[in-house]
Amino acid sequence: MEIGISTFVETTPDVQTGKVISHAQRLREVVEEIILADQVGLDVFGVGEHHREDFAASSPAVVLAAAAPQTKKIRLTSAVTVLSSADPVRVFQDFATLDGISNGRAEIMAGRGSFIESFPLFGYDLKDYDQLFEEKLDLLLQLTQSEKVNWKGKFRPAIHNLGVYPRPVQNPLPVWIGSGGNAQSVVRAGLLGLPLVLAIIGGSPRHFAPLVKLYKKTAAKAGHDPSKLPVASHSHGFIAEDTQTAAEKFFPPTQYVMNVLGRERGWGYYDRSTFDQARSLEGALYVGDPDTVAEKIIHIRKHVGITRFMLHVPVGTMPHEDVMNAIRLLGTEVAPRVREEVSKWETEENSFME
Repeated sequence: MEIGISTFVETTPDVQTGKVISHAQRLREVVEEIILADQVGLDVFGVGEHHREDFAASSPAVVLAAAAPQTKKIRLTSAVTVLSSADPVRVFQDFATLDGISNGRAEIMAGRGSFIESFPLFGYDLKDYDQLFEEKLDLLLQLTQSEKVNWKGKFRPAIHNLGVYPRPVQNPLPVWIGSGGNAQSVVRAGLLGLPLVLAIIGGSPRHFAPLVKLYKKTAAKAGHDPSKLPVASHSHGFIAEDTQTAAEKFFPPTQYVMNVLGRERGWGYYDRSTFDQARSLEGALYVGDPDTVAEKIIHIRKHVGITRFMLHVPVGTMPHEDVMNAIRLLGTEVAPRVREEVSKWETEENSFME
């Protein structure tokens, strides 16, 4: 069971002071957070790509590369790379470079993008949203499989027997498919035999269990071994020494962000009752003391089949020291409890099957 962190490197106004942290300062803080995550034994750290004022990381590979020489074991991934509006050759080169710097710890999490700011920025038409992703994923996967590539598509100039460098340490460079719960994305990942990441940020995580089954079934029909295909979840959360403190610190910035995005996307108003309901065992918020968060991660492992859990923190702007403390608690208290319980549970299950 892998446990880690994901972040969008947010620079929203501080709900207490109204001040907005600079992009430069927040980027430096995230590098410190990655280093700490490695030190406390977490497995993976993901940085999401965005192209808007309230998110500072338009280039996840650069942020991750800044931390790579200062870390030893933690895997470094995008969360996600908006592949539809990117050049797959450049994406591959950036992450192959990161793979070299980190000595084989880079991953790409490819997604279509729930935020669409990059499409007009790079000159793409949203009517081509799905076709762009399919074509560019095809090219990216070819780049991971072969040093020299022959490829032709609709949205990008053809490549005629050209080498793409540098080559990564890992062969192949891992590519995950990120999905918000779209069945089409899940089926695509299964057909291709690629690891799957589900953004579970609302409702009940149990509702994603049928998607995991669909993914595994599709993979098996396509000739892939489902037991070798990891499934990850990415969910909002925060950890403090006690649950009340965690809730009181995490609610204000979460409410701010959810209502800003809600106005953009037509969601309902996000209030404290919505927040508290999502903190329940069956909800999608992982907020509380270490025992509470560990219990919820074990719960999603047992009932959904997740093999990697990524806690998305912060949501909105929070004090750097609070984020660092949450990472410390996740690595030193939550992760050991989850790993121990999952190992014990799986040993008992295997014994029963024998």
